[in-house]
Amino acid sequence: MELPEHLSLSDLLAPDWHTIQLSNPARSRVTLNRNYLDEKLKSGKTFYGINTGFGSLCNVRIRDEELAQLQENLVCSHACGMGDEVPHQIVRLMLLLKIHGLGKGYSGVRPEIVERLALFLNHDILPVVFEAGSLGASGDLAPLAHLCLPLFGKGMVDYKGVRMPAQDALSKSGIHPIKLAAKEGLALLNGTQFMTSYLCYSLLKVANLVKWADIIGSLSADAFLAKDEPFKHPIHRVRPHAGQIETAARIRTLLQDSPLQQQPKEQVQDPYSFRCMPQVHGATKDVTATVTKVLETEINSVTDNPIVFHDEDAIMSGGNFHGQTLALHADFMAMAIAELANISERRTYLLVSGQRKLAPFLAPDAGLNSGFMIAQYTAAAIVSQNKQYCTPASVDSIVSSNGQEDHVSMGANAATKLLKVVKNVQRVLGIELLTAAQALEMRRPATSSPKLEKVFADLRTVAAYMPTDDVLHDRLIAAEKFLDLNADQYL
Repeated sequence: MELPEHLSLSDLLAPDWHTIQLSNPARSRVTLNRNYLDEKLKSGKTFYGINTGFGSLCNVRIRDEELAQLQENLVCSHACGMGDEVPHQIVRLMLLLKIHGLGKGYSGVRPEIVERLALFLNHDILPVVFEAGSLGASGDLAPLAHLCLPLFGKGMVDYKGVRMPAQDALSKSGIHPIKLAAKEGLALLNGTQFMTSYLCYSLLKVANLVKWADIIGSLSADAFLAKDEPFKHPIHRVRPHAGQIETAARIRTLLQDSPLQQQPKEQVQDPYSFRCMPQVHGATKDVTATVTKVLETEINSVTDNPIVFHDEDAIMSGGNFHGQTLALHADFMAMAIAELANISERRTYLLVSGQRKLAPFLAPDAGLNSGFMIAQYTAAAIVSQNKQYCTPASVDSIVSSNGQEDHVSMGANAATKLLKVVKNVQRVLGIELLTAAQALEMRRPATSSPKLEKVFADLRTVAAYMPTDDVLHDRLIAAEKFLDLNADQYL
C-alpha cells in the first residue's frame, strides 16, 4: 500500500504496512529535493553535516571525495546503543515513521534510501535497536544509527524471526547494500522517530486501557454494591469536561439493567475510588486527547537537520530534532495513565476489605484461605513503582558534544519509561478485574448488567473462580493478557 500524505495514530494499526511503498507524489518530491541539493553542492559552499563534521566538529570542512565515507562513518560511530532491545513492534514503527518523514521531501536524500527502508518492512528485516543511548535532542542518534546500519550491510537484524548479521539477511532477500551519499547519514540519524515510536505504541495501548478502566471500574462498582447516582448526567453537565462526561455516560451504559443496581443501598455515599471515577478516568482521557494531538503533529513533521528547502532555495540548520514537546507530553501521559492504576488499586483494596457482606480477602473460608490478600499487595507494589517512574525526565538536561548541544530534552527516557508505566497499569487493572469477578461470584445468584456479565463470562474462560487458595499468579497473568482484547466489543 502507498503511504498516505498524512498519518493519524489510528493509521498505525493498519495490518498491511508490510507492503508499503512511496506514493508517486512523495517519490517526485524526494527526487526534486535531492537534485536541488546536488546542484547546491557543486557551488562549493559549506553546509553543516553535508560537507562538514558533526556536533562540535561543525567547523571542519570535509573534502568532496570523502563525503560518502563521512556519512557511513557517522552512522557507525553513532551506533552506541546499550540496554534492552527495542521490541519488534516499535522497530516497525520506527521504520515506518522514518520512511514517512523522509518522504516529505525536505531531507535531501535519494529516493533509493527511502525505498530501501520500505524493503526492510516488506521483507520483515528488523534491525536490532537498543533502548539506551538517546538524549532526545540532535535526534535519536544512537537508536536511529542501529536502525540504519543494515542499509550498507552492517549491524544485526531479526529476519523473519531469526537473528543474523544484516549482510546475511540482505543476501537471503536478494537486496544489495547501498552506499550512502552526502547528507544521507545525517538525515537518517537526525529525527525523533525513536521517541515518537515509543509514544505511538504507548498511546495505542492507552486508548484501549482507558476503556477497560471504565469497564472494570463498573464491574467493581456493582460487586461492591456502589450507587449509580454519581454517574448521572446532571452532575457532569455542570462541570462539562469532555473526558468526565464521556466516562460517566459509559459507566451509566455499562450498569444499565443491572439487578445489583436495583438492590437497596445502605450507604449514603461511596468512597472516592468509586464515586469519582468520571472525574479521575475522565482527566486521563483529556490528557490522552492532548497528547494524541501533539503526537499526530510530530509524526507528520520533518525532524532532521539541516532541512533542504528546494522550494525556497535554502538549506537551513535549526532544531526540529529537539524532543522537548515529546518529553513533556510523555511525562504528562505517564502521570495521567498512572492515575488509572492508583484508583484501581484502591477499588481492589475495598473489595478485599471484608465490607458490605463480602468475605475478607474474598476467601470463602477466610483464615484457612488467604484469598486475594496478596493480590492487593502486588497491585500496591506496582502502583508504588509507577510513582517512581513518573518522576519527570523532561526537567533534566545534560551538556553533550563538547558544549555544542548544551540543552537536551531527555525525551527518549521519558518515552521508554512511559511504556513501563502503561504495562504496569494493565497489570493493576487485570488484578482489579480478577478481584471484581471473584466478588461478583460471591453475590450470586444476583447478577450484574448484560454487558458486564459478558465480560465476566469471557474472563472465566481463561481465569476460573478461586474457591480455595491456589497459585494466583496464573490467573493474574491471564487477566492481564485478557486486557489485550479490544475493549470496544464490551461497550
